[in-house]
Amino acid sequence: DIAILTSDPTRCPYYEEESENVKARYDCQVPAGMYSKYSRIRREAYIPNNQEDCENVQWPEARDISKGVNVSIEYGRWVQTPSHGLPKPICRQTPYSRDNHLGNTFGGFPLMMNWTVPSIKHEHCVFRIRYNISTGEYDGWDSAINASLNKQPGNDYADLDVATKYGLLPNNEDGRGYVFKQNPVVKIFDEFPTANPDKDFALRLAINTNQFGRTFQDRSHTFAVRDQPGNLDCPRIHNLNVRGKRGNIVQVYPGVEYDMVPNRLYVSSDDCIHFQWTGSNTNPNNNDGQGRAGTDRSNVVMLEPQRYAEGNGIAVASNNKLGHWGNSYPEHLNNSETRFLGLSKDDLDRLAGLTHDQFRGELSELDDSGTYFDLGPKKVTGVGEYHYLCTRNNNFSNRSQKGKIYVERQARQWNQIDWNGGDLKIGDSAVRFDRGARSTPQDVAMEVWKTDDCEDLIGTLGKGLPSGSSAGDCLALYPQDELVDSNKKFKISMPVPEGITESVSIWRTTTAAASQWTLIEADVSDGQASFQASQGGVYVPRKKIKIAAVVGIACAVAVVLIIVVGTTVYFCKYPEKWAALKKSARQKVSYAKRSFQSQV
Repeated sequence: DIAILTSDPTRCPYYEEESENVKARYDCQVPAGMYSKYSRIRREAYIPNNQEDCENVQWPEARDISKGVNVSIEYGRWVQTPSHGLPKPICRQTPYSRDNHLGNTFGGFPLMMNWTVPSIKHEHCVFRIRYNISTGEYDGWDSAINASLNKQPGNDYADLDVATKYGLLPNNEDGRGYVFKQNPVVKIFDEFPTANPDKDFALRLAINTNQFGRTFQDRSHTFAVRDQPGNLDCPRIHNLNVRGKRGNIVQVYPGVEYDMVPNRLYVSSDDCIHFQWTGSNTNPNNNDGQGRAGTDRSNVVMLEPQRYAEGNGIAVASNNKLGHWGNSYPEHLNNSETRFLGLSKDDLDRLAGLTHDQFRGELSELDDSGTYFDLGPKKVTGVGEYHYLCTRNNNFSNRSQKGKIYVERQARQWNQIDWNGGDLKIGDSAVRFDRGARSTPQDVAMEVWKTDDCEDLIGTLGKGLPSGSSAGDCLALYPQDELVDSNKKFKISMPVPEGITESVSIWRTTTAAASQWTLIEADVSDGQASFQASQGGVYVPRKKIKIAAVVGIACAVAVVLIIVVGTTVYFCKYPEKWAALKKSARQKVSYAKRSFQSQV
């Protein structure tokens, strides 16, 4: 099990503990003859899912034995299968999505979960996604609500009470029609039948009970996991793909038009990006789009620079932006000054023309390129914000297939934090949210700024650093406001150099110009500074100035000043003493010179 996404995160502890990753399972092993027979007659196949029925399975079946077949009888066996011995699955709250809006959430971004592929190597992996839906008409977790309540012959509706929760009598006893059945007719007012029967009316509800509490979608996909090339050393590899299909929004529904996934990608310099995607030659021929009918293809080319003045330059500095979101024309591949992600010219040619495995053919609209494209993992070196597009899928029918890649000097990680809590970790820096710290889901991003970068970045904000000297890398959390519910805290752990732990303090600020520094109480030991917080922001470790040493130096300076001032006052009062002292000093210098002469 990889992950469970649920509308009720308070059930996460149950899902995690019941996962086959950590808990053994039982299954019914039926006799081989029975399995062989019913694997060919699947409509009659039946394998019990409980111990009692399983152990009552016999083969040959009773109807065969009654015919006089003289064979030994075999029975089903209830067998335990060990757990997978893997970590508990991820469990989190499903982000908000409006019904029937293509799986998009706030801002039009697709609902997604960032899965880190485990360190395995296999050519035949299967990824299965199940979409289970439940209903609010009854409590599906109540074991008393089961198939025994289904509609029976002669009855008009199921024996399931859906009326009591609304303050009505169950089982249609008041004739209002609040029953569990297909398209029930209900009377939403109860005062009319007696007082004003001519005003009474009923409404038919469009309800299909087959759609209540079931597996709505079940999809499986195959993929391969391979070692990264031997000439690469990638701390992280980000997979960048294409979603959607050929056609306009009406033709592709309930799917979506083309888009990059993710179309906003944050990476650290020295990370790697793996550009790969699949196309198709079997789309409906009448679906709108560029290129040969029925085909879809994608490519990646950086956009040309900004042409006209837009915005205030605060969100993205003009000298840090490569390509422009508002353009539809690509940058020339030979422009080495703004080379996309710092990739080689050969890689840019392959991304633009999909030419790696293609020998000639019609490629102006990429028609003769292969359906699958794989650039392989490539190390990113150019820091900045890159804007790119697909040149083929960029007309009115398919809107715009564009994306942004933010390449930063610092490492970044993000995670959704909800009632079930969560973790973020980069190197030895970690953030931990316990269960119950938040009641609603929130995406939280974490960055680790190297010491020099931290001081430079804070300097660009016009802020002076707190007193003391640097004591390690800085940690930044976004959003920078409250990240937990009222009176709740989360935990932060940051590495500090060993040997100076007793003199380290933690300070917090934000990237807002008017933000001030706040001293945070921290427990510093064994090379780690641990503390609790409730807000995002920038956390900076600083080496304290030792007060005792400062006081000692100040006292010594004060003593020297007192001696100098006292001596000056004394000789001013008795100038003959000063003249005698100078004469004596000249004589002693003369004697010293003689003693160091090599000849007498």
